[in-house]
Amino acid sequence: MNRLSFFSRLFSVGATLCGLLLMTACNRNPDNAGPDDDTSTTGRINISVDETFAPILKSHIDTFQQLYVYAHVTAAYKPEDYVAQDILTDKVRAVVLARQLNDNEKSVLEKQKLIPRTTHIATDGLAIILHPSNPDSLLTMAQLSAIFSGQQADWKQVSGKSKLGPIDVVFDANRSSTTRYVQDSITRGAPLSKRVFAAKSNPALLDYVATHPNAIGIVGANWISDRDDAAVQRFLKRVRIASISSEANPKSVDDYYQPFQAYLALKKYPLRREVYIISREGRAGLGTGFASFIAGTKGQLIVLKSGLMPATGQTRIVNTSKK
Repeated sequence: MNRLSFFSRLFSVGATLCGLLLMTACNRNPDNAGPDDDTSTTGRINISVDETFAPILKSHIDTFQQLYVYAHVTAAYKPEDYVAQDILTDKVRAVVLARQLNDNEKSVLEKQKLIPRTTHIATDGLAIILHPSNPDSLLTMAQLSAIFSGQQADWKQVSGKSKLGPIDVVFDANRSSTTRYVQDSITRGAPLSKRVFAAKSNPALLDYVATHPNAIGIVGANWISDRDDAAVQRFLKRVRIASISSEANPKSVDDYYQPFQAYLALKKYPLRREVYIISREGRAGLGTGFASFIAGTKGQLIVLKSGLMPATGQTRIVNTSKK
């Protein structure tokens, strides 16, 4: 055998072995993998998600698993406080929250010698939901504060002609991100109304408002913004979305806005909040891969379609003249 032939065969064998190794890595069955044997696109992972974002995260997970058939993401949808607790106790390796971890939570992870990776993925708008028969669909932030704190406990105090009676304030769940947002950003620390109760889920909240003319509720925009979704279409036939103004004395209807994408982008709609995916992985595992997917082009297109404002990419805003 001449020298050239020997090296040619050696190269051929090496190339074959490399190809086999790559095929094995790409087609690794996650059922046979250990707990730390996942990659950015293969394996199994449990995540916890603020239940406010259930519709959009279900779309992300479905698309991610279609693209990467050996990746399996199992999500638990919970109130915000429980989601934050899950990442601190190593119950999950990634979470989706409407806030970043606070200093106390970061210190818990630091004691575990972990530095969380926080990725901004979207801007959400919180929608104020009313019964279709409610005429008070234009509300200011001051009015919302008075309603949620119980200073205005009857619709007559909001509108002198209203006959709807006492105001029922409905949240999705106890310890939820919407409850925290209302207390932090609307009532500014004032106690909530005595007529507040939790419906236990966002669909239950929407059902309650749809059947109680005196009720007012608050939900994440992705529950009512994707008009191609059959569930959203059903909700919108049964409830009314209020328009909100941050002005103390709005001069016209043009000073009120709904949680549409353009008004989130222009920061016109006042009830906005940022959405993050947070990973505790110290390596490039499946949690990191899923976070990169959501923050990447395909994931941000899903955010765009859902009606939320993507963290990256362009949103087209068309201004039309008013006659």
